[in-house]
Amino acid sequence: MRSTKTLAILFLLAGFAGSVAAQQPGQPQFKIDSTNRTLSVSASETVSVEPEVAILHIGFSTQPNDAKAAYAEGARTSNAIIDAVKQAGVPETDIRSERQYLDRDWSTKQHKYRLTQQWTVRVAPERAAEVLDIAINAGATSSGEIEWTVKDEKALEKDALNKAAERSRENAAVLAKGMNVRLGNLIYVTNELSGGGGIRPRVMALNGMVSDKVAAPPLAIEPHKVSRTATVYAVFAIE
Repeated sequence: MRSTKTLAILFLLAGFAGSVAAQQPGQPQFKIDSTNRTLSVSASETVSVEPEVAILHIGFSTQPNDAKAAYAEGARTSNAIIDAVKQAGVPETDIRSERQYLDRDWSTKQHKYRLTQQWTVRVAPERAAEVLDIAINAGATSSGEIEWTVKDEKALEKDALNKAAERSRENAAVLAKGMNVRLGNLIYVTNELSGGGGIRPRVMALNGMVSDKVAAPPLAIEPHKVSRTATVYAVFAIE
């Protein structure tokens, strides 16, 4: 699916008294006089596709304790989570450590510590809710961020850029025909790409709230489409 939105179309012709500069934020200035007849267009195209990869952010923080006890508890929880995720069929190559640290718990005046660890886990979008549920039930008490992406992001960006370039050329041709002038050579062109991951829900499973006695179903998570938007600004000579 794609959506099209023309951001701005500027038509520049000679005939003004004196010199006038055509300005657009971030773009060079072009002087308009009898020797410089130009037509400027700016067009955008958005390309959206279904995600091919879900990147889960899963992790935990231990309860405040002395440093050795917090570390021991963290080690047990850490291994339990990763073992559960691997047993669910997630390859080891798709699990990556994001951060881990033992730090003072400053919410109390007592000298207590927490061990915090975080991973990213790559799975197929249709398995995102299932694997997240497995991790939380294994002890992932701070989890739930999800990034939706595709295997080849460059191809998606290229598709959006190609469509924006085509649209800008089409707009220029339409303007030139409407103004009864002939479209000349391309003088200047630039582009901008935007877009990124999809919705990133946040789930907090507090210690003690996940119980084997309560077989709650996984969250209802719907994959978010992955989009890239390209904008092309072009200046053509006219005759």
